[in-house]
Amino acid sequence: MNHATQATAFVANDERAHWHDSALWFVRSKRDKCAHALPEWEDLRAAASEVKMHTISRLAKYLEQFEVNAKKLGVHVHWAKDGAEHNKIVHGILQKHDVKKVVKSKSMLTEECHLNPCLEKHGYEVVDTDLGERIVQLREEPPSHIVLPAIHLKKQDVSTLFEKHLGTEAGNNDPQYLTEAARGHLRDKFLGADAGITGVNFAIAETGGFVVCTNEGNADLGVSLPKLHIACMGIEKLIPRASDLSLFLRLLARSATGQPITTYSSHFHGPIAGGELHIVLVDNGRTEILGREEFRRSLNCIRCGACMNTCPVYRRSGGHSYETTVPGPIGSILAPARDANEFYSLPYACSLCGSCTDVCPVKIDLHNQLLTMRGKIAEKKILPWSKRIQMRLTSSVMKRTWLFRWAGGIARWIMPKLPRFLVYNRFNPWGKQREMPPFPKKSFRQLYADRKRNRQEDKPK
Repeated sequence: MNHATQATAFVANDERAHWHDSALWFVRSKRDKCAHALPEWEDLRAAASEVKMHTISRLAKYLEQFEVNAKKLGVHVHWAKDGAEHNKIVHGILQKHDVKKVVKSKSMLTEECHLNPCLEKHGYEVVDTDLGERIVQLREEPPSHIVLPAIHLKKQDVSTLFEKHLGTEAGNNDPQYLTEAARGHLRDKFLGADAGITGVNFAIAETGGFVVCTNEGNADLGVSLPKLHIACMGIEKLIPRASDLSLFLRLLARSATGQPITTYSSHFHGPIAGGELHIVLVDNGRTEILGREEFRRSLNCIRCGACMNTCPVYRRSGGHSYETTVPGPIGSILAPARDANEFYSLPYACSLCGSCTDVCPVKIDLHNQLLTMRGKIAEKKILPWSKRIQMRLTSSVMKRTWLFRWAGGIARWIMPKLPRFLVYNRFNPWGKQREMPPFPKKSFRQLYADRKRNRQEDKPK
């Protein structure tokens, strides 16, 4: 896949690109207000980063501790090396219990493993119960954001969708009406479900319990009515102690949506009475990333989406242009770390502005890792020949002072004289969405020399 090519379709709709940008920046602004309200915010970030680094450095130990303590609570613990094994395990559990209908709360891991298509292929009805997830499921498309799955859609789009699938009034775009219609639709699905599947936000090695955070309460309802609960969890979601949990809960919602805390932080310690609880621990390339020192810190991610809300590239190109479950800056590290050949273009979908690093609640050095990933991809020689030639030419100019000075002089002289069509055309993709700034009459070297000369002339004699 090529991010630039995929983004072209999104930015072709200029109005959508701008409101998408504004909507996400609004969420980023809410995050800033919440963060600035806490004098200890930076201390919380530093502490969370240290806890996650400590956990990752002893991951095997804490995973074993979690398994032992979870089993003491009556939980069935399964291990999956990849997405295919995860899906096989989940399918086996459902088959054993003669399940026909499944309700599922938001889970990026199950999206990563493509669980829904797998189960549907075997004849199961799988319903995503998060409102945004249900919207994109009915549209037969993946989420475009890990926290705001339908952020790329307007209420008019949802109205048209619900009219088709839920029988709502044509043209009624009232959010309250649409939400009530979705609630009624999903309530029937909850009541008829044979099993509930959730993700895991945090798992606690000390207790064997785990926490699921939602704003809609759908995870609670989805696993309270059926007797079978399956929780799917990436192995990096561990924290060592119950006392660490409050630290991450304070950071997660503020970073994700600008709330002091999520509406529901649901704790699970064993199955409900007469029921079964299964936890599937999934690797799917995580230990490979763990073994790469330069990218290890990406496993600290708590999936808040703050880096996406602030990223100027993501905001303007949409989540689907990344073609990976986790888009944006963090996804541009995780995806090529798993498959550089497939996702080589993602680290280049970045301005290296560092805003993602500034907002990350666990202080992942995202822009540094993206720059490092570019170097790794270049070493593998999997960049298109056009980009390799451009980089070599640029390198040749930048290495030679005389050539750099000469090229700058030529550009300052010729660019203002060129007709617009010679600069902005199909051979210059950079100019599709951008205007070049006016060329200065003098170079920085010339301005500096002039300033230095003027200072000397102004000195008293």
